[in-house]
Amino acid sequence: MTESEQIDSIEDLAVQVRAGERASLARAITLVESTKTSHQDLAGEMLQTLLPDTGKAIRIGMTGVPGVGKSTVIDQFGINLTQSGYRVAVLAVDPSSTRTGGSILGDKTRMARLATDENAFIRPSPTAGTLGGVARKTRETMLLCEAAGFDVILVETVGIGQSETTVSGMVDFFLALMLPGAGDELQGIKKGVVEIADMIAVNKADGDNIKRAKQAAAEYRAALHILTPAHPDWPPPVITISGQENLGLDTLWGKIAEHRDIMTANGGLAERRRTQQVKWMWDLVEERLRRQLGNHEKLGVRLPEIEAAVADGRMAATLAVQEIFSIFDA
Repeated sequence: MTESEQIDSIEDLAVQVRAGERASLARAITLVESTKTSHQDLAGEMLQTLLPDTGKAIRIGMTGVPGVGKSTVIDQFGINLTQSGYRVAVLAVDPSSTRTGGSILGDKTRMARLATDENAFIRPSPTAGTLGGVARKTRETMLLCEAAGFDVILVETVGIGQSETTVSGMVDFFLALMLPGAGDELQGIKKGVVEIADMIAVNKADGDNIKRAKQAAAEYRAALHILTPAHPDWPPPVITISGQENLGLDTLWGKIAEHRDIMTANGGLAERRRTQQVKWMWDLVEERLRRQLGNHEKLGVRLPEIEAAVADGRMAATLAVQEIFSIFDA
C-alpha cells in the first residue's frame, strides 16, 4: 500500500477494521508500527476515528519467567475462550526481540491451535526500538483489535527487566505465572512482580508436581498477606493450574471475570484506564521529544560529546541537560 493509497483509503480501512476483516486489521497494525512521520499521522487519524469502538474488551497481561509455560497456558486458555464464544487477540511484548528478532511465525508455532482458530488473532511486538517504543505499538495494536471486535486481549511479556511494569500499565488485569517447587517462590517479591499482580497462578500443577504446586501456592498466599493490595476490594488470589492438562483454567477465567465485575462496580476499572491513558499521553510526549532531540542538527554534533563528558565525570548531568536544551531552544 503506497502512501497516497493510505491517504485515500484511511476511512475505508477504518470501516474494514470495524467489520473485523483480518487482512485490514493486519494492514492497520502495520501502519501504526511504521516509523515514518507521515504514516504516524495517518495512524493517529485512524485511531481517532476508531476510538469510539474501543474499550469494550477485557485487557489481560500475563508474565512469567522463560520455561513457566506461558505459551501452553495462552494456547489452551485462548481455545477455551473461543469455544465459549469469545474472540481473542494475543499480543506479545518482547524487549529482547531487538536482539533475537521475534517473528510472527515463532509466535504462531508456540500457540499452534490458537493460530489456526478463526476467532483468534496473534501478533508479536515490533522487533525494532526500545521497550517503550514496543509498548506504544502494543497499546495502539490493542485498540485496533478492540475496534475489530475482539472481546479479550491477552498481552504476553517475557518476564524480564521492566517489561512486567510496562505491560501492567496497559491492562485491566495482570496475571503472574509461577513455577512449582522451583525454590524461587519469594523471588517474585524481590522483583516486584507479586506487588503488581492481580492474581498469581502456579502452573504445571499436574502429575508429580501437584504437591509442590500446592506448597508454592501456600507460600505465595502467606507472602501476599504482608503486602498491601493495589485495591482494597481485591486481595490478589493464588491458584494452581495446568495449561498442559487444561486444569484450573476455568477458575482462572472466573477470577478475571469476578475482578472485572468488582472493579466496574466500584469505579476502579474506569479510574485505572483513565490513569493509564494520561500516562500513555505523557509517554508519547517524552518519546517524541527524545526523537526531536536526536534529529536536531546542532545537537547531533554536540550530543555525543556531552554524553562522553557526563560518562567520564567531567560534566554534571544537570549542566548537561541545561546545555542540551539551550542548543535545542536556540
